[in-house]
Amino acid sequence: MSRDLLGLLIGMALGCVGWFGGFGAFLLVAVLGGLGYAVGRYLERGGDPRDLLITDRRHR
Repeated sequence: MSRDLLGLLIGMALGCVGWFGGFGAFLLVAVLGGLGYAVGRYLERGGDPRDLLITDRRHR
């Protein structure tokens, strides 16, 4: 799927959420979508999923 088509679909989905759910729902979907995009991009570039869950990096 090309990036412009994906952007169109995301824009349409956010528009529908904004129309029917209000501004709060629009912000929630936009933030969660951005977070999902960032995690997916990190994993696609070779990141380890365990790095996202570990909060204390010091070894005991």
